[in-house]
Amino acid sequence: MIETEQNMSVVFDELSKEYDLETNHYTIVDKAFTFVSVRDSYALLDRISPEDFVKDEQMPYWAEIWPAAITLSEFIVEELAVAERKIVEIGAGVGVASVVAASRGGDVLSTDYSEEALRFIQLNSLKNDVSLDTEQLDWRCIHLKDRFDMLFAADVLYERVNLLPIVHAVDKLVKPEGCAYIADPRRRLAEQFLDLSFENGFSVTSYARSFSKGKQVVPVNIYRLSKSIDDNA
Repeated sequence: MIETEQNMSVVFDELSKEYDLETNHYTIVDKAFTFVSVRDSYALLDRISPEDFVKDEQMPYWAEIWPAAITLSEFIVEELAVAERKIVEIGAGVGVASVVAASRGGDVLSTDYSEEALRFIQLNSLKNDVSLDTEQLDWRCIHLKDRFDMLFAADVLYERVNLLPIVHAVDKLVKPEGCAYIADPRRRLAEQFLDLSFENGFSVTSYARSFSKGKQVVPVNIYRLSKSIDDNA
């Protein structure tokens, strides 16, 4: 425990020198969690060089905690048996769903395209005393050879150019008998994503949920994608 607290303090101090940090407290069903994020993600735009933006058009979306991530986390706790399951999260951001899944006994690999995000995932795993692995992953070019029982993703359907790569990522990363859960705040692009999923042989089940905080209510759909004949995973 002492070693974990020391490691957490080191990581937090390193990040606080580079970012304006914000500590967020959430109760996911019946358990309290603490997540560190960036207070103002737009302030990170100055870090992106014109060359990098032209190459990837990468915005620092990873730095915020989005309603869909909290809603997906609640769904994981309430509806899914993740203990001892091999799990990957893509576009994990600061790692909310990954940390929650790990807290329920999942064997979690938390991934993001941004290497900056991976440092926050490491910090948040230490903050919540869970064990998980991290790896940089570009969903346009999957290099992982492992396949997983479950794939999680929250609020990743924000660019049309990403839709088909995400479908292909699910196909490459999930075991034939496995499934993916994609949480989305009912963006219009989600309909195109579902069409592409059907075209690529997936069956889809939709769960209507919502995120509530004070007066803020955000509708969130969670899409379960599977190619399994036995669709009860």
